[in-house]
Amino acid sequence: MQVGRTEFVFVLLLFICSCVNAQQTEVPFDTLRNLDNVVVWGSRDKEIVPSQKLDGKRLESLSSFSVADAIRYFAGVQIKDYGGVGGLKTVDVRSMGTNHMGVFYDGIQLGNAQNGQVDLGKYSLDNVESISLYNGQKSDIFQPAKDYGSAGSIYIRTRRPQFDEGKNYNVRVAMKGGSFGLLNPSVRWEQRWTPKLTSSLSAEYVNATGKYKFRYRRVLQDGTTAWDTTAVRQNGDIQSFRLEGSLFGKLIDGQWNVKTYFYDSEKGIPGAIVNNVWKREQRQWDRNFFAQGNYKKTFGDYELMINAKYAHDYMRYLNPDTTLMYLDNKFYQQEAYISIANHYSITNNWDVALSTDYQFNYLDATLQDFVYPKRHTMLWALASTYSLGRFRAMVSLLGTHIIEKVTRIKYAEDDELLPGAETGTPDNTNKFTPAVFMSFRALKDSNDLLFRAFYKRIFRMPTFNDLYYTDIGNIALKPEFATQYNIGVTYQHDEEEGFFRHVEAKTDVYYNHVDDKIIAVPKGSGQYRWMMMNIGLVKIKGVDVQMNAVMVPHRDWMLNVSLKYTYQKAQDFSDPTDNDPVAGTYGGQIAYIPWHSGSVIGNLTWKGWGMNYSFVYVGERYHVSSNILANHEEPWYTHDLSLTKDVKLWGCKVNLALECNNVLNQQYDVILNYPMPGRNWKGIIKWNF
Repeated sequence: MQVGRTEFVFVLLLFICSCVNAQQTEVPFDTLRNLDNVVVWGSRDKEIVPSQKLDGKRLESLSSFSVADAIRYFAGVQIKDYGGVGGLKTVDVRSMGTNHMGVFYDGIQLGNAQNGQVDLGKYSLDNVESISLYNGQKSDIFQPAKDYGSAGSIYIRTRRPQFDEGKNYNVRVAMKGGSFGLLNPSVRWEQRWTPKLTSSLSAEYVNATGKYKFRYRRVLQDGTTAWDTTAVRQNGDIQSFRLEGSLFGKLIDGQWNVKTYFYDSEKGIPGAIVNNVWKREQRQWDRNFFAQGNYKKTFGDYELMINAKYAHDYMRYLNPDTTLMYLDNKFYQQEAYISIANHYSITNNWDVALSTDYQFNYLDATLQDFVYPKRHTMLWALASTYSLGRFRAMVSLLGTHIIEKVTRIKYAEDDELLPGAETGTPDNTNKFTPAVFMSFRALKDSNDLLFRAFYKRIFRMPTFNDLYYTDIGNIALKPEFATQYNIGVTYQHDEEEGFFRHVEAKTDVYYNHVDDKIIAVPKGSGQYRWMMMNIGLVKIKGVDVQMNAVMVPHRDWMLNVSLKYTYQKAQDFSDPTDNDPVAGTYGGQIAYIPWHSGSVIGNLTWKGWGMNYSFVYVGERYHVSSNILANHEEPWYTHDLSLTKDVKLWGCKVNLALECNNVLNQQYDVILNYPMPGRNWKGIIKWNF
């Protein structure tokens, strides 16, 4: 059911009644320091709608190996984790689907036109300085048009060189080792060449067998045990190498940077445990390269920003099992991107911005009858912010224009390739999507109590796989639209002395409506043949609650505790005829979305020692929208602990850490039939000189 005009007006009135000031702040963990009885507070970001953020010591203290592991601790997030060090890990925020999330690496989006998913398990935390999550979009209008084009965004910021006075280089050598045969050395070299030119070079190697013991138990509907066994996960090995280099330059009233990134890996795909098959033989090779640059310059009240990127991705998938279907497919993606963003301050409280982007995507594959799609995407975004006393608002309009071309190869009746090719042009896409963000500071002389709200309409294009994958793709697919409504309130209070130095609480209530959802449906009578169709409709209602406190029991002690809780009711209204009271999907909670989830993070520091505790809980859910007992998945949770110590050795700073993950050795699946590791250990040493 579509949201009616009356409902829209009602929500808009709620926005006006609950609007808040843009001076919303997020206090990073490392902005507070104890220095001989002196508490030093760092500067804080000001946004209309705040982000969830992990950075500095807080990020480093988590028992996390990849970006995906760290994002688990954000409210409203579901991670699809297929297990192991090299297992696929994708993120879904507020149940809108992985393809509605934009992932940005140092300000420029990571793309995957083939399937629209970014495997966050490939991105190490070794060189990452901060991770931020925005629902809707950033409320900063000075950004590329791409940044307006997702229902939610994850911003990964890598480390930028910082040097102590009189020092022109930093070198850090690190080694991680532990369970699953993990061996993970890394090195980072930062150099200051001139006062205005610095560089960073980071390299990392990962090798792991991926073998771990697990207990697999399945209970039937009548309460009897179908099987209960202990085994070792096989074919989960990985070998990868990452090399990343950056140059940073300063200008008069400006700056620039250039980055290159290379990632190469080979890994096994352990697969699902079904039909009493415990070992698979599938393998995957990935080789990703991109080069990108950013230029910013201020000319009085006018600011200019230029972003550019070129990316080349290679992926090979091998399934040697002829009892299923022998496959040896190779995919080659190319992407070119350029963006120009303009920002102008008309008055002290009124700003405008115009951004224009162009992106080209091309996919080549060794599939029979492949059509070699090319996609030209032009985007423009017009946005403005206005402040009036304690009130601030931001409005934006995004225009998206997409042209695609495909090449259809003609075959003779005997399957011989004919000379020449036929070029087809699918329907062009032209869409306009608005967004409105508002905020209001409730107290005249304080930022302690803030209200906020936003509305956003956005869509995502079908991926190349959705449209063109042989015998599965559907060239007639329409874009999938999402409409978001959110109202929220934040209370925070800071003190320079006393036990509680910072207390913060946030609550957000939201409703998301996803229509023309792209789903796979059976094609013909054979369940092994599928086609992509626009028949999905999902309605999502949810509440996010976040609390954070920084406490100083003694001048040498500091305790930081964060709690996050999410309630979501995400219902599938795709097929009104599928309403059988026993096994129907209509109105059911969609696959893998729990009603209740949450996390707790605690960090205690004392004289160079640190103790960190983290807890993640995911409540009961179903692995399909038919919410019956046979499809029910039990809740799971993990407790992680780590102990850290900073020491001085031969004039160098050395960080030592010991981690224990899944302390209680819980046996669980995030995805059905993909068992996760039990208790596991990791030792870390980082040498800084």
